[in-house]
Amino acid sequence: MMSPTRLRDPYFIYRYRHRLHVLRTSLALAITFAVILLLQIPHGSWALVSTMMVMGNLPHIGGVIDKGGQRLLGTVLGAIWGILLVLIPAPAPWVVPAWTLIGIAVATHTTFATRYGYSALMFGVTLLMVVGDGHQDLGIALWRAFDVLIGTSIGILATLFILPQKATDLLRFLLADNLDKLARLYHAHTNATQHDDVDTRQLLKSTTDQLVKQRGLVDAIHSERRLHRDDLERILSLERRMLSTIELLLETHWATRAGHDIIAELDGLRDEQHRLARALGSLAFQVRTGQAIDITVVAFDLQRHAQAALEARGENDRALFSPSGYLWLNRELARLTQALIDTLRTLDRLPSARLRRRASRHTLIRDRLAMPLDTSRSDPERTEDDAR
Repeated sequence: MMSPTRLRDPYFIYRYRHRLHVLRTSLALAITFAVILLLQIPHGSWALVSTMMVMGNLPHIGGVIDKGGQRLLGTVLGAIWGILLVLIPAPAPWVVPAWTLIGIAVATHTTFATRYGYSALMFGVTLLMVVGDGHQDLGIALWRAFDVLIGTSIGILATLFILPQKATDLLRFLLADNLDKLARLYHAHTNATQHDDVDTRQLLKSTTDQLVKQRGLVDAIHSERRLHRDDLERILSLERRMLSTIELLLETHWATRAGHDIIAELDGLRDEQHRLARALGSLAFQVRTGQAIDITVVAFDLQRHAQAALEARGENDRALFSPSGYLWLNRELARLTQALIDTLRTLDRLPSARLRRRASRHTLIRDRLAMPLDTSRSDPERTEDDAR
């Protein structure tokens, strides 16, 4: 038997979000069907369609609230506009069709000027339902508009109260997973014999795909009123730049064999890289488990390596620029990581007591990456066990 506490766990809901969404949608449709059956609401199929359209493939609260709110807004405005046109006493033959087209044209124009394109669509659909071809029963049209409101409302309420999943939590877990992948990529490339192996490509592709998913959550998170849009944009921008920097690191590191040999001989560089990889993994753990962000990234000391990088020579005594570029990219990654940490620290809604209670189920990142223990830190640096 699944405990009530487990069912309220955001991470449990995230892991099984697809199955839970199927359950949530099925229950919402069952409730809608029961309502139209018990109350004998005419044309009840419109209510069922509206419930399905609102929930659709959106498993999180923010997306359903945004889409449901737009559907309600468009339906109400379309119904009001249509009723006003139908109630015009003895209109000329061209009046109702002309004002119907004008209303739809104005609504369609808003799809290019605002993000309320779905509201504009529902406005046009509802307006045509009410006006029809000029011979439609007004009562039927109004019942259909009422059914849309009923179905939409049930879809929103079901999303809010049946094992709800927040778009903010979805962003949290996607961000944490990406940070974990970046830590793996950054640590692995320091020991790899080549960078273009299949695992590296898959990790880069997966990280990019999840970054795109996060971008698609901005409007939904904004609807939940938990994070500001500017903060979201900054987080995504920093994450994208960190990914690009690691890709460049992979390319710069292995540009030439001579350059790689010089980089490998730089005293203390590997220790600095491992500390940064541990910091990325620790940040992933703290984001995923709802803890307060308390990590500080030490900036790379490039001055100690500057002379060796400047004197780097390859075949035929040609100067090598890859060591200098590689060192700068390491420092840039550390700077971007610290900027992301500073941004996350300012988010009051990021910590979560419910997620912190689950922190003991996560593993140590040094165990997963075979990293040596950093004795300069007292807190264990951990991340999620993907196998769970």
